[in-house]
Amino acid sequence: MHIAIVSAHEVAPETPAIARELSRGHRVTVYTRRDSPERRDRGRLAPGVIVEHVPAGPARWLPESGLLPYLSDFSAALQERWGRERPDVIHAHSWTSGLAAIAGADGLGVPVTQTFHSLGADPAEDDERYGAPGGPDARLRLERAIGRRANAVIASCVGEESELIRLGVPRRNIAIVPGGVDVERFRRRGPAFPRGDRPRIVHVGRLTPGGGARTAIRALDGVPGAELVIAGGPATGDLDADPDFTRLRALAEEAGVLDRVTFLGRIPHNAMPKLMRSADVVVSLPHTAPTGMVALEAMACGVPVIASAVGAHLDSVVDGVTGFLIQPHRPADLARRVREVLGDPTRRTALGYAAADRARSRYSLQRISQELVRVYEDVRAARACA
Repeated sequence: MHIAIVSAHEVAPETPAIARELSRGHRVTVYTRRDSPERRDRGRLAPGVIVEHVPAGPARWLPESGLLPYLSDFSAALQERWGRERPDVIHAHSWTSGLAAIAGADGLGVPVTQTFHSLGADPAEDDERYGAPGGPDARLRLERAIGRRANAVIASCVGEESELIRLGVPRRNIAIVPGGVDVERFRRRGPAFPRGDRPRIVHVGRLTPGGGARTAIRALDGVPGAELVIAGGPATGDLDADPDFTRLRALAEEAGVLDRVTFLGRIPHNAMPKLMRSADVVVSLPHTAPTGMVALEAMACGVPVIASAVGAHLDSVVDGVTGFLIQPHRPADLARRVREVLGDPTRRTALGYAAADRARSRYSLQRISQELVRVYEDVRAARACA
């Protein structure tokens, strides 16, 4: 098959890896908006994967909420390209990509599959960069239209399937395919970031109120002697200008733990395995977890995970076996679980081994790509019979 992947806003860190895996048996082209004048029109995203940077709007980074005025140009460019070189199936990632893909495929007879990654009703979407003009209701209306037009909607977990059904997507059009993790890059053995003698807790996620870092900071007082390393937000040099960082730093100071908290800012994805392998425990505590990728990557590195009992975490983290699940906004519960993990090296090792085994057996890119291909083949077969 020729698989067209549409990521209008930006290419997610995990996209090159899954696209590379798909390319082992299929042609894969990724279409994304040109967000820099230095971007070439056509290049290579990964071995065997072509990326096309489509001109639409200014050649600079825009928040997803700023893409709507330029989506008609983006979709027109897609239709022109697909008219010349018709793909066999289209996979859109995010709601803006879905709008563009459905318009670009109009009249071409190419099935469109859709992954939202998060929905407008998601309480973790507290960042205006990801919204739509007109607020959550406007985005929900667009998502409902996309869900009904797409030939298949791919949910990452059982919880998202339920949300999509409430949105009005027919159950028969929903397929559950979880996010995949590169288990060759994220693995137990390998280099790690330097660290001292303190037990290390690593939190990875947004610095926004829905990201969970606040809970991690508030819990630190209950874990004497441990250090907390927080990765996320803008680059290190831009942290001081970020209001979310300012609020978290003030909270750490107020709680008397600032000397044990390190803010790294945004970490390149290729450096994330080193950070996770330096941890005794990784915490991922967002309000919602559409893909739960942080937890999966930590599990693949053989590090115990303490995650919020929401979304994809409910499917991937086996409570008490590969890590622990806690309710969001429960710093006392988090502190108790962290103390359990840090205080019992034997159990910590067992949790880590079980986590790595689960990540490799259920969430490897090879397995996930096979499941995606089955969805693509099903929608092609259904379109041929229509």
